[in-house]
Amino acid sequence: MIETIERMLSDLERGRLSRRQFAVSLAALAASTSLAPAALATPAPTGFRAVGINHVTVRVPDLHRTSQFYQEFFGMPLKQQSATIHILGVGESSFFGIEQDESKTAAVSHYDFGMANFNADEVRAKLTERGLKFDSNSKESFKFYDPDGFHVQVNAPDYVGHVS
Repeated sequence: MIETIERMLSDLERGRLSRRQFAVSLAALAASTSLAPAALATPAPTGFRAVGINHVTVRVPDLHRTSQFYQEFFGMPLKQQSATIHILGVGESSFFGIEQDESKTAAVSHYDFGMANFNADEVRAKLTERGLKFDSNSKESFKFYDPDGFHVQVNAPDYVGHVS
């Protein structure tokens, strides 16, 4: 799955994939993870195992226009909302986050892996061993930048997100 995401990001960077196509593809990939139990079988070398893409969050110049499109076109129900964030349901346990951004350019904010037996302190310890920085001491969920600079969020697979 990581290779698929990396290939999609490469296509996005080379202009072979629009931002909208990228966001839709990631959402579809997240929804399909619940249909692929064989992918759950091999643990990662660290002992941690991502079991699905929990969500993808994008930043857009027009929150309501984008949210309405995904709700109407893909049948994604509005699960949570605030003045600047909408969370749309994708399948049984994934979601698609949309954040209002002042920029005129839409962008991927971050993607999130749901991890089996998630223990935030253990994950942070492994990230620290690798020289990577994280953004909070939350036990529920937190974000970090991977070695290539991608903003990644991690938590248990059943994380439902929060609007502020």
